[in-house]
Amino acid sequence: MTAQRTEFNLSSVFGAIAAEVPDREAVVWRDRRLTFAQIDERINRFAQVLASAGLGHRRERSELAGHESGQDHVAIYLRNGNEWIETWLGAYRARTVPMNVNYRYVDEELLYLLNDSQATALLFHADFAPVVERVRAELPRIELLIQVADDSGNALLDGALAYEDCLAAAAPTPPPVTPMPDDLYAIYTGGTTGMPKGVLWRQHDIFVQAMGGRPFGSPDAMTSYEAVAENARNGGGLIRLLMIPPFMHGAAQWGSFHAFTNGSAVVIPDDVTRFDAADALRIAEREKVSAIALVGDAMARPMIDELERNRYDLSSLLAISNGGAPMTPTVKARLLDLLPHVLLRDAVGSSETGIQMNKLSAAGGEVTSGTFERISDTVVVDATMTRILEPDDDEIGWLAQRGEVPLGYLGDAAKTARTFPVIEGVRHSIPGDRARLLPDGDVELLGRDAVTINSGGEKIFAEEVERAVAAHPGVSDVIVVGRPSERWGQEVVAIVVAAEGAMLDDESLLAECSKHLARYKLPKAFIVRDRIERSPAGKADYRWARDQAAAEPA
Repeated sequence: MTAQRTEFNLSSVFGAIAAEVPDREAVVWRDRRLTFAQIDERINRFAQVLASAGLGHRRERSELAGHESGQDHVAIYLRNGNEWIETWLGAYRARTVPMNVNYRYVDEELLYLLNDSQATALLFHADFAPVVERVRAELPRIELLIQVADDSGNALLDGALAYEDCLAAAAPTPPPVTPMPDDLYAIYTGGTTGMPKGVLWRQHDIFVQAMGGRPFGSPDAMTSYEAVAENARNGGGLIRLLMIPPFMHGAAQWGSFHAFTNGSAVVIPDDVTRFDAADALRIAEREKVSAIALVGDAMARPMIDELERNRYDLSSLLAISNGGAPMTPTVKARLLDLLPHVLLRDAVGSSETGIQMNKLSAAGGEVTSGTFERISDTVVVDATMTRILEPDDDEIGWLAQRGEVPLGYLGDAAKTARTFPVIEGVRHSIPGDRARLLPDGDVELLGRDAVTINSGGEKIFAEEVERAVAAHPGVSDVIVVGRPSERWGQEVVAIVVAAEGAMLDDESLLAECSKHLARYKLPKAFIVRDRIERSPAGKADYRWARDQAAAEPA
């Protein structure tokens, strides 16, 4: 007789860990060193704040379509800090749904997200109070405003509650509600190629797929809360994770919660307003971190430059994890030359799939990008989305995930149906990455279809060209897009940033690209800019890049 499978919710998972290892550090930031027990109490207090405001669960999951929510939504408009963790997990404990907000949004973008997310509560740093004041009249749904103090000096917004005052006045015990596995986890996509969408998951499914419910290296999910507690106890708190990307980014949420499931601390850089490589490395040295989370070349290159300028004792560092954006072979090789004792892990996934693939690189081994080892239920489906490809199928298809996948996109039934089709009787998630299944079962990732360039009838994948341009030693950053062409339909354009002290010319850039690409894939133009517009998580903004390309004469 098969034992009944335990299904998890994120609030209870954290609570089980806190009960098992209460005195271990959970979050370290600046002068704050908060244990699991302390964080758990602050989660309780914030959950009480939400519950006392009448926010919580409204309708059962069984009554709703995949694109619908039956819970109140709480928008988190915060930079990194312990408050992000507390409010995120506290929202789950109150049976509400936290919604990540990009803190770099201008007024119009913020209005779109807050209205699209159907948020009824908004948490924001004092630094953002002027923005909230400008848009609040156009947010009729917002019933609760909570302001988190910071270094800005901005006064408490009229009508808002002070976060620490709220927690101090609230009970340190959980509210009288019972979080469930069907409660929602939501994550807004980056929106670098279109307007962001809120992806809705069951909490159990995202926990298993991306947040530690399936221990690293294991194909099997944990079976009980007792197993969760045991895993945290046996982890020994040894994996101290320096989390550099913002918590509004899915990879940062998943990586942090994964650390918690190992009973380990999440360490936050002092400077959370920008990425400061020197600050991050000082913290890594001081806290003796064993893992660092990065996002692509945009974070790796400044870290490499800093390591070349100054010495840091990183003997405790065991691994660097990259996710959210590609890291090119050139950058990987430089990083491993500087840190030969470190294992470099590239993780591939998306808001719609969770973690799908990995690539491990070590000093002395071959350093490549673009091919990955599949995890669990990752597959490649054919171009028509009707058949699962086999290793001997030599065709370009779609990277897909089956098993634990999202319910849908908030408020968008049509997009939900397109992205989550049923193939061979099983529901899949296909967010839009093109891929090829290799004979050995690994996957060659070609890139997001939305940024694929059709030039003269040939499909050219932007990420492939970006890797080639980035191999030039004088390039510090690059983004590749297509722009209209009378001859080709579209032509390839590379927008590049020169490394410090480097002089770039089209001839040398083309020569480097020619080593890696067929002639038809070569950029027709190179545009030099001082910087590439990226999200705080390091993801390139392709809409900005297309505007730059269009502004330059062909």
